[in-house]
Amino acid sequence: MKRLVTAFFTLLVISVSAHCQENGGDGFIDKLYIDTRAIYHQETVSGVYSSTFRADHLNLNVFGHITDKVDFRIRQRLNKQVFDENNIFNATDFVYVNWQATPKWRFLVGKNAVLIGGYEFDAVPIDVYYYSQFCSNLYQGFTLGVSAAYGFAPGQEICFQVCNSPLSLGIENVYSYNLGWIGGFTPHWRTIWTFNLVEDHDKNMISYIALGNHFQWDNLLWDVDLMNRASFAQKRYFGTDYTIITKVIWTVGKWNLCAKGGIERNSAENVDPVTGREYDVIIKPGTGYLYAGAGVEFFPLKSRENLRLHAAYYRDNSFHRNNFDLGITWRVDIIKDRKVKK
Repeated sequence: MKRLVTAFFTLLVISVSAHCQENGGDGFIDKLYIDTRAIYHQETVSGVYSSTFRADHLNLNVFGHITDKVDFRIRQRLNKQVFDENNIFNATDFVYVNWQATPKWRFLVGKNAVLIGGYEFDAVPIDVYYYSQFCSNLYQGFTLGVSAAYGFAPGQEICFQVCNSPLSLGIENVYSYNLGWIGGFTPHWRTIWTFNLVEDHDKNMISYIALGNHFQWDNLLWDVDLMNRASFAQKRYFGTDYTIITKVIWTVGKWNLCAKGGIERNSAENVDPVTGREYDVIIKPGTGYLYAGAGVEFFPLKSRENLRLHAAYYRDNSFHRNNFDLGITWRVDIIKDRKVKK
């Protein structure tokens, strides 16, 4: 498999290079902006209160084209350590080239989000106020790899991705093999469903079945994410290690009223009976995690992308923590959307 991936990567690079030479690609930027989020964070843990001002996001976002069929994307986290001698892209979410080889086939190489189903995982991090333990505990949600996607119908795509494992630090010889369907059943019901085979740092394999469902009706949005995690060595494959997340957003004029909650469980029996090794290194065996919260967002400008105020509260049963945030998110457009040059 790894030799096949190497051959695919080499062929893809050669093909993209040949396409760019034939089409006289010069490279240009379609869109360039900086976005950031700052909050006043308050919490109580075991009755002890603390508070602080924080700036938790500062991102440089670049979208561009090399030719009409080859585009690229970069998202650099400017508030994260940029250089690590073992992983120079540790502060980079996206740095990839995407080639639309035919009307149905496209190929991508570079650093991209791991293809794991679910709309919480797929959401832009600056738009998420609190995460499930699965998303919070992953070593990395963006990794280097290659992928191929086939659009078999309008709005329907099957994608296969091989990338560095999200259960590693990106410098180990462990991988993730991901198959996903990005599509939907109706205009009101969109999906990100995946099956994943993921190696941990000890080269043990765990599988994910992740079903992300997005429902949209005019001013009402409802997401439901379902995930089953299992090693093939477990006694029971289904229903002993799972995550369920639901989110609702109701839009009223310039306001969003939001609510979100989740449950995550992993049976204490999901360990190797001989070695005691945990099959799931992200959600530990014996975990029973519940969390829920609500919030409000206000968009004072005509464009919802440029300025947002929010207040969000959530509580969990694991740390008995109460969290309340007041925050502001803003975006500065340096280059706005431009039409693709032909």
